[in-house]
Amino acid sequence: MKKYLMAFLLFANLCCDAQQAGKHVEIPPMPNGKVWKDTKGNPINAHGGGLLAHNGIYYWFGEIKKGKTWLVPDQQWEDYRVPAGGVSCYSSEDMHTWKYEGIALPSVTGNAKHDLDTSKVIERPKVIYNKRTKKFVMWMHVDANDYSYSQAGVAVSDKPAGPYTYLGSVKPNGQMSRDITLYKDDDEKAYIIYASESNKTMQVCLLSDDYLSPTTSYTRITSAINREAPAVFKYNKKYYLITSDCTGWSPNPATFAVADSLLGEWTQGGDPCTGTGAETTFQSQSTYVLPMPGQPNTFLFMADRWNKTNLEDSRYIWLPLQMVNGKPVIKWVDK
Repeated sequence: MKKYLMAFLLFANLCCDAQQAGKHVEIPPMPNGKVWKDTKGNPINAHGGGLLAHNGIYYWFGEIKKGKTWLVPDQQWEDYRVPAGGVSCYSSEDMHTWKYEGIALPSVTGNAKHDLDTSKVIERPKVIYNKRTKKFVMWMHVDANDYSYSQAGVAVSDKPAGPYTYLGSVKPNGQMSRDITLYKDDDEKAYIIYASESNKTMQVCLLSDDYLSPTTSYTRITSAINREAPAVFKYNKKYYLITSDCTGWSPNPATFAVADSLLGEWTQGGDPCTGTGAETTFQSQSTYVLPMPGQPNTFLFMADRWNKTNLEDSRYIWLPLQMVNGKPVIKWVDK
């Protein structure tokens, strides 16, 4: 109970980037699994997303899920879809009060050959900043409704909130790229991590110096079979990868893997979640892990609670992730 309470108190007092903003700001509680609204009172629409911290401001990017949900026919799994809505952006100084910045990357209407057409799939956008080029770089999973396209799309902007200019898509080293995340290391090198080979492997690929294209340096995590929803973070010079099983929109247990190098050998661990609801990752699916400044062993675990028959009404789950004896531990808190 004492450890649980400590985790809750740490989470309740998570702060804006102290190194950038120069101050700590207490975060008012947000009820997990409920509708979260922006400063104008509208539901936040940023699913499968990630956070970018820049100059004391957090930017939350995510998929726009809007419109009627339908079931794609003749699939071997419950492939529920809404029209691809592009990528939204919200900003905050306290990670609780979120201002809608607009559509960072819009979808395209009436051009079925375009990666961003509303008939396609635009998922899991992540953004990192390139100090050398002074550009903000977004990578995302782009696909056809039947997931036969399986490519990684890239866009770029001069401003964190956009608008972003779409540059195109690629199969990194000729490999499928589905669920995706980004990681920028302490040495400013950046990596793209993605589900590949029909989700039979996770792969990690070093990006070019401008972050706009994959290099030929990559590794196949062959022990990560049938995994998706990658989220990566670093602790004590080791790298941790949290993923989910592949059960469509239905929740399942998370697992983690650990490595001494992003391109090195990965060792599989167990389920980082513990307590009631752990067997379904608290009815959610991982999307991003953010290190919390001022709390050296505390991270923010971001996940989506999908509503497969009404994707627009999917919810958000943010939980404290604590490192205990070198292993990630995620416990449920209501707020």
